[in-house]
Amino acid sequence: MKSEITGITRANEGIQGISWNILGQTYVPKSNTEHSFSWHATLPPGTFVPPHIHPDQDEYLYMLEGKLDFMLGNSESQATAGDLIRLGMGVPHGIFNKSEQTAKVLFWVSPTRKLFDLFWGLHNMKEQKPEDVVAMAAEFNVHFLPPPPGG
Repeated sequence: MKSEITGITRANEGIQGISWNILGQTYVPKSNTEHSFSWHATLPPGTFVPPHIHPDQDEYLYMLEGKLDFMLGNSESQATAGDLIRLGMGVPHGIFNKSEQTAKVLFWVSPTRKLFDLFWGLHNMKEQKPEDVVAMAAEFNVHFLPPPPGG
């Protein structure tokens, strides 16, 4: 993978004009190198990222707008605009927009590994069925957790 190219990715643009639809959310990649991958995400009310683990990536979220609920390891928490969420390698986490407001977030992971390619694969699925999303994610070393009992 190449090194970062110095420059500006404009507010309403993704690198190379890319925008992905993943699980009802819009992801717009902002930078992509071997060391770090960042994207802007828009999470409408009622959308979520199911609990999962990145065994070989640290993940970060900077809340720009709205409020999100988090499952962080064995605890639950909330974050609002201005908060930074740190998700360490191997720590189970889930992200939920239980509010009535759209949340906007800057995400990034380090190192990049295969996440950029996973997002392309998920975006290109004709229908994002849960079992197919889980299977594809595992191929890219992102592991979704089983739903809780009664969930």
